[in-house]
Amino acid sequence: MCTTQTYMKKLLLLIFLFGSFLPSSAAQNAVKQANRFIELLTEEQKLSTLFPFDNNERYNFHFVPIKRKGVTFNEMSAEQIEVGLGLLKICLSDQTYKKTNDIVKLEAILKELEKRKPEDKYRDPGNYHFTIFGIPSEKNIWGWRFEGHHISFNFSFDQKLLVSGTPGFLGTNPAIVPSGPAMGTQILKEESDLGFDLLHSLNKVQFKQAMIDSVAYPDILTFDKRSALIGDPKGVKYSDLNKEQKAMMLALVRLYIFRYSHLLAESMLKDIQKAGLDNLWFAWAGHTEPVIGKGTYYRVQGPSMLIEYDNTQNNANHVHSVIRDLKNDFGGDLLLEHYKTAH
Repeated sequence: MCTTQTYMKKLLLLIFLFGSFLPSSAAQNAVKQANRFIELLTEEQKLSTLFPFDNNERYNFHFVPIKRKGVTFNEMSAEQIEVGLGLLKICLSDQTYKKTNDIVKLEAILKELEKRKPEDKYRDPGNYHFTIFGIPSEKNIWGWRFEGHHISFNFSFDQKLLVSGTPGFLGTNPAIVPSGPAMGTQILKEESDLGFDLLHSLNKVQFKQAMIDSVAYPDILTFDKRSALIGDPKGVKYSDLNKEQKAMMLALVRLYIFRYSHLLAESMLKDIQKAGLDNLWFAWAGHTEPVIGKGTYYRVQGPSMLIEYDNTQNNANHVHSVIRDLKNDFGGDLLLEHYKTAH
């Protein structure tokens, strides 16, 4: 039985290990870090953690507290956790790494808000999974996943080059902590503020174009689907915005893209530019002011990527946000074909 004391010790260990790394600018080799992580796994842990790159488990993307493949914090030693988080640190920006840490800690706050008993493991900061696909090598195609409640990052490598990190999901419940020592905490505040700022900058004609529904959707439309395509773009086009509005829209796009390490983010940005900034659309559904109890949804859609943000659940105080690379989700078909050819 999990006691309150054991639960808090585990949480404090995770908080310490999440914050115990050098800045990501001290570049590390992802291949070396992944292999070090594998070496630390027991034989039993390897059975649930290691899969071929072309295994269908790689597409088993979700962001709710469900049973998953992969070793969890609960099953790992302090050294295993430190090395695993070191790999995560390599793949994410420092800002996103901090948000990820804060979302994990939010599980303990949510457990308290929901008045769950100590032995109840539904809200558990230890229930986050590491899974590796393929053999990490400077000559191989491989990938790995970090996933649990309100976090899912799906990384694909061509040798030691990170070529994809999507689907990339971050969520928070509560979106704004309503009480207790962390009252007022809003982990995904930028995602909310930049969306509202762009909406409020629109003139009447642009606003009418952007509003695609008066009621926000109950969740992101792509949810846990393997394909992120949601039909023809709707909303207001980038080309119909003025200079200041265009800068605001790009700031919103960059916020999501730069969840990742700098090289991957720059690569994604080049793909968006190559597809044409004028082909980006901004769409909104639901309430137009940031008010708890009033649901909101927005998306930015283009030929190469899709961003979705939804805040409707739990009296509109529960955020889901995701970025999808329409060409390179889960590494993309081309990378998978290269893997199959090489093997």
